[in-house]
Amino acid sequence: MSTSILQKDREKFTELQKVIDEYKDKEGPLMPIMHKAQEIFGYLPMEVQEYIANALDIPVSDIYGVATFYSQFTLKPKGKYSIGVCMGTACYVKGAQAILDELCKELNLKPGDTSDDLNFTLEATRCLGACGLAPVIMINDDVYGRLVPSDIKRIIDKYRNK
Repeated sequence: MSTSILQKDREKFTELQKVIDEYKDKEGPLMPIMHKAQEIFGYLPMEVQEYIANALDIPVSDIYGVATFYSQFTLKPKGKYSIGVCMGTACYVKGAQAILDELCKELNLKPGDTSDDLNFTLEATRCLGACGLAPVIMINDDVYGRLVPSDIKRIIDKYRNK
């Protein structure tokens, strides 16, 4: 691990400690601390969970339980580009599974995974509210609709080249 990464992590833990100091004497500090920790680190790795548990003098299993219960928390890092494939009824009926399969093949990922280079996270999502454009994917805030599997490589290449 390079010195710059260690320094970066040290700065993040210093920032997290400030958050803990701000909330630890308030009622119900865990949720706001965990939210801020996820903002700082991008996810809640075990080292961060252990740090919070030690700082609040609670079992790490409590932190893990909250992190796995609430869907807004993630234990895995997310990619620069988050790809959501709508699997709602309209999209599913119009071929969303084939779109998801093509994305899995193109990115060599399964839904819920992030690429090793941290560029892409692939998710199968519920309705994205663009049923008239079915099937639909979202990449961060960009919406792509009326897709066929052959569209996927072109779309992904656009993000690979950014």
